[in-house]
Amino acid sequence: MKFEWRYRGTQTAKLRTVLRGFGATNSLLKVAVYHGGSMAIDGQSAWLVDPVEPGQQVSLVLPAEKANEQVDACSAPLQIAYEDADYLVINKPAGVATVPAHNVAVQDSLVNRVKYYYQQHHYENQVTHVATRLDKDTSGLVIFPKHRFAHAVLDRQLKRHQVVKRYLALPQGRMTVKHGYIDAAQRRDPQSFVKRLVAADGKPAITEYWTLLANDKYSLVKIALHTGRTHQIRVHFAYLGHPLVGDEMYGGPLSMSRQGLHCRLISFYSPFQEKRITVTAPVPEDMQRLMNRLQK
Repeated sequence: MKFEWRYRGTQTAKLRTVLRGFGATNSLLKVAVYHGGSMAIDGQSAWLVDPVEPGQQVSLVLPAEKANEQVDACSAPLQIAYEDADYLVINKPAGVATVPAHNVAVQDSLVNRVKYYYQQHHYENQVTHVATRLDKDTSGLVIFPKHRFAHAVLDRQLKRHQVVKRYLALPQGRMTVKHGYIDAAQRRDPQSFVKRLVAADGKPAITEYWTLLANDKYSLVKIALHTGRTHQIRVHFAYLGHPLVGDEMYGGPLSMSRQGLHCRLISFYSPFQEKRITVTAPVPEDMQRLMNRLQK
């Protein structure tokens, strides 16, 4: 797969430096040098130490990625919220896992569905990279980088907290704080392999929220995550005494068949298009029905 850019710097720089500026990691450059890739300046084969002048075009070629034979393909449908040559964003329905589970008869996660989609479209790269995840019973947006370069770029942004994610949630009871922060470390519950809890010796976890609507039964909140811990939103609102509606694991009322949590917006920067990409997903019907009651 070939990537090309125009160097807009004002001084001569080594090709390595220029490519890094467009997001290429050391591991990707090693692939180009040692594993069947190549680099060029104005169409001429080049080395990492070669000079690049302002205005010159640089390119990086990476070999195609073969699919993982251990991952099954599943023909179940996908709700595609956004797609370009580098990224695929899926609007995941509740009840579908992001990645395959072990010891199940039928592999029907988003990863399995995306593998089938790639096969049907004969994409050059067949590896199903997944950059963000949602719990099985949370709905909303999940990003699949379509090649290793796109994955490396997004992984770096995630580590630097440069990927914006916004959620809508339905906590139990009336939320009285209009704009709040939940700063409460969390860790695994020693009594459960899956469940998490708030604990002083846990990893830092910060959730920011805004109350949009509320009545005595439940509220609607908008959420921004400042860390990405497992079950973070669910744990934090249970800690406040407002577990999410439908979240049986954390004590929420069963007014829904799954937790009332939806990733409605995701935004990240694409160095391949040299612009920020923002994707939104509509609220699913089960959450919308409860939200309509709040608005009456």
